[in-house]
Amino acid sequence: MASITLSKVVEKFKLTNLTPDIEIKGIRITLPDLNRPALQLAGYFEHFDCSRMEVIGFVEYTYMESLDEARRREVYEKFMAYEIPCVVFCRELQPDEIFLEMANKYKRPVLSTNQNTSAFMAEAIRWLNVMLAPCISVHGVLVDVYGEGVLITGESGIGKSEAALELIRRGHRLVTDDVVELRKVSDETLVGSAPDITKHFIELRGIGIIDVKALFGASSVKDTQSVDFVIRLEDWDKDKEYDRLGLEEEYTEYLGNKLVCYTLPIRPGRNLAVICESAAVNHRQKKMGYNAAQELYTRVQNSLAKKREEEEEE
Repeated sequence: MASITLSKVVEKFKLTNLTPDIEIKGIRITLPDLNRPALQLAGYFEHFDCSRMEVIGFVEYTYMESLDEARRREVYEKFMAYEIPCVVFCRELQPDEIFLEMANKYKRPVLSTNQNTSAFMAEAIRWLNVMLAPCISVHGVLVDVYGEGVLITGESGIGKSEAALELIRRGHRLVTDDVVELRKVSDETLVGSAPDITKHFIELRGIGIIDVKALFGASSVKDTQSVDFVIRLEDWDKDKEYDRLGLEEEYTEYLGNKLVCYTLPIRPGRNLAVICESAAVNHRQKKMGYNAAQELYTRVQNSLAKKREEEEEE
C-alpha cells in the first residue's frame, strides 16, 4: 500500500506542530481522504475510520468549547485512544489544554494551519490523491506541448531525448527524460513526473548529461503533467502498413487507463519535433470536437454522392 510520511505533509502545507515532543517522522499517511470528527466529538464512534487525518474546523471547535471539563476529558480520551495519524486545527484555532494533554498521552500529533477549513481539505485531498495514487515507472520522455502531455516511448537510442530537446528549444516544457513515473489519479487521468534524482536532466548520446533548467531557464521545465496521448517511435519498416488517415485510433494502456497511441516510423529527414507539435494540436482539436480525418472522409463522400447525382441526371 502506498503511503507518505506525515513530516512531508507538514512540509508541504507549512503546518505548525503544537505537540513538538511527539516524534512525527515514523508516522505515515495511507489514505487521501480526510475526516472532520464532529460525530466522534459528540460521542458516536461507530464506523469511525481512524486511519484518516482528522481536521478540526470552526464548527467542531465551537462545539468543543461548549463542553464542560469532565465531558471534554471523556470524549478526548476516547477519541485519542484510536490510532489516528494526526489532528489538524484550521483557521489558526488553538486546542485547549485537556486536548493537548490527551494528545501527548496517546502520542497523537496536533498540527495547526491558518488556512480556511474547506480550502485546506480540498487542496490536501487533491495532493494526497496524487501522492498516494498507484504508480509505475515506464521508459520514455514526457513533454508538455501546447498544454498537452505527450509521452514519447520507443527503444533506447531511437531519438526520444533528441526530439524532447528540439521541443524544448521551440518553447515547450520538459517533465522528465528516460524514466517517467505514472500515477493513476482517477479512472480518466494519469499524471507523470520525474524521479527526484533525474529531474530536469536529459541524456544525449555522444554529449552526456544536460541540465535543461540551467541551460534554458525555469520556463522550460515542469514538475508534473497529465498524460494526454502517447507517441511510440519505431524504426521504419517498408513492409509494414502505417495508418495514413487516422480514422481509427490505436490505444495503449497504463494502470488500467487507455491512452490514444500514435505509432511514428523513424527515417532520416523526419522532423520529430514538428510532428509532435502537429500531433498535440490535432489531439486538442479532436477533444474540441473537430476531426480532420473525419472531415476529409465526409468531403469525399459528399463529392462521390454529388457525382452520382450528376450521372443520374445525364
